[in-house]
Amino acid sequence: MLIYCGIDWAEKTHEVALVDDSGQLVAKRHISDDAAGYKILLDLLAEYGDTEEAPIPVAIETSRGLLVSVLRTGKRPVFAINPMAAARYRDRHSVSRKKSDPGDALVLANVLRTDMHAHRPLPQDSDLARAVAVLARAQQDATWNRQQIANQLRSLLREYYPAALTAVQSWKNGLCRPEAHQLLKLAPTPAKAARLTRTQLQTALKRAGRQRGIAADTERFHEVFRAKWARQPQLVEDALGKQMLALLIQLEAACTAADSLAEAVEEAFPQHPDAEIILSFPGLGTHLGARVLAEIGDDRQRFADARGLKAYAGASPITRASGKKSSVTRRWVKNDRLNHAGYLWAFSAITASPGAKAHYRRRRDNHADRHASAQRNLFNRMIGQLYHCLQQDERFDEALAFPAPPDEAGTVAA
Repeated sequence: MLIYCGIDWAEKTHEVALVDDSGQLVAKRHISDDAAGYKILLDLLAEYGDTEEAPIPVAIETSRGLLVSVLRTGKRPVFAINPMAAARYRDRHSVSRKKSDPGDALVLANVLRTDMHAHRPLPQDSDLARAVAVLARAQQDATWNRQQIANQLRSLLREYYPAALTAVQSWKNGLCRPEAHQLLKLAPTPAKAARLTRTQLQTALKRAGRQRGIAADTERFHEVFRAKWARQPQLVEDALGKQMLALLIQLEAACTAADSLAEAVEEAFPQHPDAEIILSFPGLGTHLGARVLAEIGDDRQRFADARGLKAYAGASPITRASGKKSSVTRRWVKNDRLNHAGYLWAFSAITASPGAKAHYRRRRDNHADRHASAQRNLFNRMIGQLYHCLQQDERFDEALAFPAPPDEAGTVAA
C-alpha cells in the first residue's frame, strides 16, 4: 500500500496527514515545532512503512527550516508545493471554501497522490552547495539593502546638503565609502562643513584608511564646502543633520555586513568542485558564479535537460497560443535570483568574450532584437552551455561555444 504525507506547517505547531493510494486518510497528528515533535513525525512515518529503500514522499508548503532539514535526511523525497497551487487543489475537495489546518495537510497529501509527477522534489544538493547558497543569497540581499539605504541617504542629502553629494560624486559607490562616512560624521550640516580646516579634512581621510591622493582631495573638499549653496533654516538644517547621522549608522552597518558576507563567499565558493567549471565561463567571477551555483545547485538529476534549466532561469521564451492568436514573449514565472544573475552575466560576457559579443551583435543587427532581448538570448545560450559543461565535467571552450559563422569561416580559410 502506497502512503503519501502532507504537512501544514506553522510557527509553533504542524498538522500531519497520511493518505493511502485510494485517498483514504490513514493517520493524522498534531506535532510541535521542536525535537520532540520531529521524533513523533519520524516515528509515524516509520510506522506506516517509511524506510531507506522505500521512503514516504512528503508535501509541504516551504523549502526551508528545521522541519524540512529533518525530513530531507536519507533519500526521502520532499516536495515544496507552492501555496497558490495548494489553494487551487483545496477547491477540488470542497466548494464551500471552508479551510482548516488538518484539512490543508490532507489536501497536500492528496496533491502527491494524484499529481506527484507534475511536481518537482527538492534537489539533493550537497551540504557545501547549500552553504554556498545561504552565503551567496545573504550577500546579494545585503548588497541590495546597502544600495537601498545609500539611496535614502542621497535623497536626504539633496534636501539640505548638496555639497556633500558633490564632494563624493567622483568616487565609485561614493556614499558607501568609509571616507564619505568620516566626512559626514565630522560635518553633518553645511554650516559645520564650511568651517572645516584642511588639517581636519586630512585627518578624516587618513582615519578612513586613505594613503594616497589626500592632498588633492583635501583641496577639492575645502573648495566645495566653502562655495555658496542654498541653505535650509538653521534649526531645520540641524534637525536634518541628526536624521542623516541616524541613517548613516544604518549604512555603515549595511556596508560591514555586505563586506563580511562577500569575504565568506570568496572563502566558501572556491572549495566547491563545480567552481572551476563555473569560473571558466567569461563574465562569471567569484560572487556572480556563487549566485549561479546557489540557484542551480549541484544535483545533476535536478533538470532533465538544458531546456528545463533555461525555463527555470527565465532565459527561454514562452509561447502563448489560443485559436488564431499566437505570441512569443519572455517568461514572467522564473527564478528571479538566477535571472538577475544571468542579466549581469550576459552583460559582462559581451566584453569578456569575443564570441559572446559577436552573438549579441548578430541578434541586434540580423534579428532586430532590442538590447534586453539580445542579452537574454545570449544568457539563454550560455546557461545551456553551462548545463552541458557541468554534465560532462568540462571547462568552457570559446571555440566550441561560439564557432565562427560559415561565411566568416570560409573567409578565414581563403
